[in-house]
Amino acid sequence: MLKDYEHNAKYYETDQMGCVHHSNYIRWMEEARVDLMDQMGCGYRAMEEAGVCSPVLEVNCRYKSMVRFGDTVRIHAWIKEYNGIRMTIGYEMRDVSSGELRTRAESAHCFLTLDGRPVSLKRSYPEWDKLFRNMSEMEAGTVMRVCRVSAPFSSTASSPDIPIMAKGLSWASHATVMAVKPTPAATPS
Repeated sequence: MLKDYEHNAKYYETDQMGCVHHSNYIRWMEEARVDLMDQMGCGYRAMEEAGVCSPVLEVNCRYKSMVRFGDTVRIHAWIKEYNGIRMTIGYEMRDVSSGELRTRAESAHCFLTLDGRPVSLKRSYPEWDKLFRNMSEMEAGTVMRVCRVSAPFSSTASSPDIPIMAKGLSWASHATVMAVKPTPAATPS
């Protein structure tokens, strides 16, 4: 099961007003994004070892309430949009103790070779493409997770490895995250 990322606000992250400086939320988004992708089985290290990078194209952050020194925020990150070449990650930051919404944000990314050329995951890394596509398709108002059913849930599909959706269900110990290790697709000669 994918877990949300938690960050404890440090003293050095605060400004003269005693609240966390706005630039730190962007750093926290990166921490949560790296953690999300690691949990999915396609972390930045694995991507870079395979010759792919995913730079940030755009960031949008809407601050709803202040985070102060010592507060812990839970950052829920998910793949909001994906088309094989670009993706958008959504973020929601909430105070752990009160549940109060602190920030809503998103970041847009593309996929490039390490020498800066655009890469289509669909053609070059179909396993990653399938994973990203499934994760983004499961976002329908409530963030869903791509899971393999282990028991007792059942799906109408014949294979237990088919991703299923269930709004509001607690997956508990009945599902595990589908992790995919990519193998580059054969390139046509």
